[in-house]
Amino acid sequence: MKNRLEQKTVLITGATSGIGKATAEEFATLKANLILTGRREERLKALKDDLEAKYSISVKIEAFDLTDTQACERFVASIDTPIDVLVNNAGLALGVDPVYALQESDVEQMFSVNVKALLTLTKLISPQMRSRNEGHIINISSTAAHEAYAGGVVYCASKHAVKAITEATKKDLHGTNVRVSMVSPGLVETEFSQVRFKGDVSKADSVYAGLKPLVAEDIAEIITFVANRPAHVNIMDTIIYPVYQSSPTMVHRDE
Repeated sequence: MKNRLEQKTVLITGATSGIGKATAEEFATLKANLILTGRREERLKALKDDLEAKYSISVKIEAFDLTDTQACERFVASIDTPIDVLVNNAGLALGVDPVYALQESDVEQMFSVNVKALLTLTKLISPQMRSRNEGHIINISSTAAHEAYAGGVVYCASKHAVKAITEATKKDLHGTNVRVSMVSPGLVETEFSQVRFKGDVSKADSVYAGLKPLVAEDIAEIITFVANRPAHVNIMDTIIYPVYQSSPTMVHRDE
């Protein structure tokens, strides 16, 4: 496969674990230079040291909270190189409460991270892409963007919002060479479920019991594939399930 990403600059949010970390590693194998964000500075430092040693690329890191708009503004203002690919990966689910029992703090955090932070970085970085008439915005969504399910009212709503943002952003940039894409995974075994169940490991493990789920590297390969298409090719979305899953709620489990 032709490598069109060598020496490109890729910004990835939520890079300390899971899909974000795997995506950083996958772009690194293609010799892209990286700018990585997350809240856990020690993990970012370890990832930077590992990737720079293995691939002889430039890796810049910044630990901050993406829900802090002013911190996002300072971060983007500090970047001294054009961003070729923005991967809006940071996101989370909290709880499985029905709509009549929602916790307000969970609602606020999910919308702040999954929607507002994504919009903030897109707003801050898309102007430079538009002025250069090139660049690629890739939003990491979920199959929950395509089908809602009980116990996921807020998470599904936030990912439906990501789908709308992706489509509207492409239309806002219509007539330019800036590409806009979305990647929508199903069940991926990462820290996602541990976060959703607020540290309850047994509940998190039960999500993946009796099946072979996707892993972060599966999604990272698809993200880099989307980014590595020829400049005239724009993949708007990909929906990825493990074979054991056919919809957000249809999951086969071995006895």
